[in-house]
Order: sequence, then C-alpha cells, then structure tokens
Amino acid sequence: MAKDTCDVTCIHRDKVDHVKNKIEDHSFPNVGQIFKALADEKRLKIAYALRIETELCVCDVANIIDSSNATASHHLRHLKNSGLAKYRKEGKLAYYSLNDDHVSHLIDMAFTHSKEVAHHE
Repeated sequence: MAKDTCDVTCIHRDKVDHVKNKIEDHSFPNVGQIFKALADEKRLKIAYALRIETELCVCDVANIIDSSNATASHHLRHLKNSGLAKYRKEGKLAYYSLNDDHVSHLIDMAFTHSKEVAHHE
C-alpha cells in the first residue's frame, strides 16, 4: 500500500517562497471565522435556509432547525458576527438574510463539492 507522505525531504524553495509571500497578503483569522461559523451543522442549515428563502425571521429559523427562539437567535447572532448574515427589525420581529452574494456562492460551492465527493466515493 502506498504511503501518503514523502519518502524523502525535498523542498522546492521557489514554490515555498512564492506561497509564503501570497499567504502574508491575506487575513487568515477572518477567513477561519467564516469556516468555523459554518462548521456547526445548525448554523450551516440556517445559512442554507437563508440561501433558499432569502430572508427569515428568528421564529421561522427556530422552526426550521427544531429549536427554541433563543437557540436560533444565538446561531443567527454568530452568523451575523462572523459577517455571514445581517438582520433588520420590523416591529417586534427580527429578520435575517445572508450578508451578500459571496456567502451564497460559498454555500452553493460547498454543497456542489460535497455532492461531487460523494459521487466519486
């Protein structure tokens, strides 16, 4: 059975230096927060629901994920604080939506990739 590691150490300095320079140009903690927020299955379901319906109130989200309003609100607040969702108040209701098209595309790509991986297994 083939090992999935290198059998010898061989550093391609030009590639390593190129990648290190590119990495320094990006803010990994911010991007990491996005993936961390979506790593929670409930929050991913909420984000997917907001992808489908565009805007939902906290009560709707609670019903969709079979939770209390407080739990749904907690998850929605986490998505908002991670820059993935936004909200607006209308009277006594709080409506949430995805922050922008980038978030929608990220969710679409994740599900598309997941289906492709499952298909190849």
